[in-house]
Amino acid sequence: MENSASVNKEDVIPEEATVKLKKLASEWDDIVDPNALDVFRLKGAMTNEVYQIKWPSRNPEQQRSRKVLVRIYGKGVDVFFDRQNEIKIFEFMSKQGQGPRLLGRFQSGRIEEFIRARTLSAPDLRDPEISSLIAAKMREFHVLDMPGPKTVILWDRLQNWLNVAKGLASTEEAKDFRLDLLKDEIVLLERNLAGNHLSMGCCHNDLQYGNIMMDEETRSITFIDVGGSWFKNFFKLLLI
Repeated sequence: MENSASVNKEDVIPEEATVKLKKLASEWDDIVDPNALDVFRLKGAMTNEVYQIKWPSRNPEQQRSRKVLVRIYGKGVDVFFDRQNEIKIFEFMSKQGQGPRLLGRFQSGRIEEFIRARTLSAPDLRDPEISSLIAAKMREFHVLDMPGPKTVILWDRLQNWLNVAKGLASTEEAKDFRLDLLKDEIVLLERNLAGNHLSMGCCHNDLQYGNIMMDEETRSITFIDVGGSWFKNFFKLLLI
């Protein structure tokens, strides 16, 4: 994780999360004071607020201090994500060794393992080696037997987004963005992508470069901030 700025924990971290963080730190014998947590805002998150939490170590020469990550869900974005489904998938991936481990939950967010790796940038996606590593990791992700009902929700989700957009847009904006035509396009896409010859897979749904991390030493790839859903997908056949 990169690009952090120190902040006042009382201003940003919910009390429920602070209690859980202190309890978590009290279980580690290398922490000087579980209550002395430092909070740093991490830049780059688009829909959530993300913070690095660390504690001073008993060994001042220890190069790696204890760190965790707190993710506070963004307000007003529930129309895009099913939070209950997201946390089930996150917990499952955590147990499978895919992505960061889940360390705690609170009403407006969760506590995650701090991944000691760098977040990718847009130019990284043009690197053939890195692109190959991402594709291989995507194959691992697509074959996971994720929990929950394995039904296609993409089309209902697109219709819901369209309805929200229509409710927010003015008549002129709706015309400029051709919102009235999008419903027919969604129906056409669903019809063309239907068929028993296509496989079913769980999609990340937000795999932009800011949600992909890479360990520079091992070159291992980790996906974060998964908001998965099921989709009868044709692109999976291309990535495997």
